[in-house]
Amino acid sequence: MRTNDNVVSIFALGGLNEIGKNMYAIEYGNDIVIIDCGNKFPDESLLGIDLIIPDISYLVENKERVRALIVTHGHEDHIGGIPFFLKKINVPVYATSFTLGLIEVKLKEHRILRESELIEINSDSTVQIGEMNITFFKVNHSIPDCLGIAMNTPEGTIVNTGDFKFDLTPANNERPDIHKMVQIGDKGVLLLLSESTNAERPGYTPSEQMVGENLEKIFTQAKRKVIVSTFASNVSRIQQVVNAADKTKRKLALLGRSMVNVVKVAMERGYLFIPKGMLIETRDINELSPEMVTIMCTGSQGETMAALNRLSTGNFRDVEILPEDIVIFAAGPIPGNERNVTSIVDNLYKLGAHVIYGSGSSSGMHVSGHGYQEDLRLMLTLMKPKYFIPIHGEYRMLHHHRILAESVGVEEDNTFIIKNGDVVDIENSIARSTRTIPSGNTYVDGVDVGNMEFVLRDRKQISEEGMLMIIIPMNKQEEKVLSEPEFISRGFVDQNFSELREGMNRITMETINELHEANRYSWNTIKKQIKRSIAQYVKEHTKKEPMIVPILMDI
Repeated sequence: MRTNDNVVSIFALGGLNEIGKNMYAIEYGNDIVIIDCGNKFPDESLLGIDLIIPDISYLVENKERVRALIVTHGHEDHIGGIPFFLKKINVPVYATSFTLGLIEVKLKEHRILRESELIEINSDSTVQIGEMNITFFKVNHSIPDCLGIAMNTPEGTIVNTGDFKFDLTPANNERPDIHKMVQIGDKGVLLLLSESTNAERPGYTPSEQMVGENLEKIFTQAKRKVIVSTFASNVSRIQQVVNAADKTKRKLALLGRSMVNVVKVAMERGYLFIPKGMLIETRDINELSPEMVTIMCTGSQGETMAALNRLSTGNFRDVEILPEDIVIFAAGPIPGNERNVTSIVDNLYKLGAHVIYGSGSSSGMHVSGHGYQEDLRLMLTLMKPKYFIPIHGEYRMLHHHRILAESVGVEEDNTFIIKNGDVVDIENSIARSTRTIPSGNTYVDGVDVGNMEFVLRDRKQISEEGMLMIIIPMNKQEEKVLSEPEFISRGFVDQNFSELREGMNRITMETINELHEANRYSWNTIKKQIKRSIAQYVKEHTKKEPMIVPILMDI
């Protein structure tokens, strides 16, 4: 509980000790401002889950104090949770033109665009919310229109960098506003929240210019189709592919819904320029000579349903990869995706393609959108914060970022490595972290949104141990079993099932008779007791614990 309204409170509901579902909040007096609301994608242990978004139960409980959502940029891990957030807390959303375009696509899909208030901002905008005066500054990243945020409160200025690097020769000419960062730092920064993704990597992040030059070399040498897979949101990379295709007089086809959507938004809002007549439909690819075709597609992270995976297995209608086609992975694999990417690379080699892939800048086809150690150190030097919270990273990344902060003069005790839900309170310019608020994961499964702990537990049990259904025909009124139970096994056992069936049949009938004699013939009681008895019998004889589902049929 807060005891004083004149306290600035900072907390994260996502983005700390993890990569993804970024969501940060600044609370002062009677006002709460949210920065970003992203998602992350599930790993293979979360069976059937589509997305993971932040737990916003604290914000829902205090919804009358939530004033606005400010978005730093348009990546999924910063905007993917917005539709679910707005359905519960409908507040104005502030973002740049391109970011708003991507958010609009999501809100249309969720059918809430009309009732949502979207407000366009840029690096020169000022937003006043209660006693907080909010300004912005340009940063580089791997998507257009990215902002850092300076929240000027009565206690002092709190800065959130968003995702950034320092690229002085960016492909899209959107240079970082270093002069403005210097001004903010000179006025005094009480607390800096800065991203930590590449805090383990020495040096500066390479420039995007390198990728454009290497792409042009490959396109010039290619004798057949060139297929490029990258993040759909990396508009600079898409523009570089367009430029290389234009110089080699190639047409361009787009594969993948997200690629088509992002390109449409980027072209409509002036962030992507494709020559008239260059874009073709997938059905036109085979009508052209292979040396005249370039394909841009999704799937650089090995996603099962993405275009590149389907191409690699020959399951994409109207398009196939043939020997001597060139396939370029113009994105490094996110940690955890390496196995899926490798599987696709293997499939592509089996088709006879020439594959260019690799992490980081090793292939010459990708540079990170996140700052390396020297970029992070430069941001710290420009801002000169009294207090520091490393964000957007797993624990080891936050730890390395803390060491960088100390190297440029931030006192050791003034850095807070915290978890989602931990709160840093600042009063009279003194920061403390002594309390927490509810936080965690919310799972999206189709139209269902919630904790889903029991659903996931059941799915895990079925996937590992299988399922056993026991169907018992009964006459409920006469309290009689009409015939022997039927046992149906799914993913449980195949061998010796007939022998197991005899024992389960005997135990089922004995259980029903015992309950009848004890005058405990309610159907719920019968189901529970059969489940318990059969589970014990099955475990003794098979060492397995399948999900057991008794079904009593009233006939």
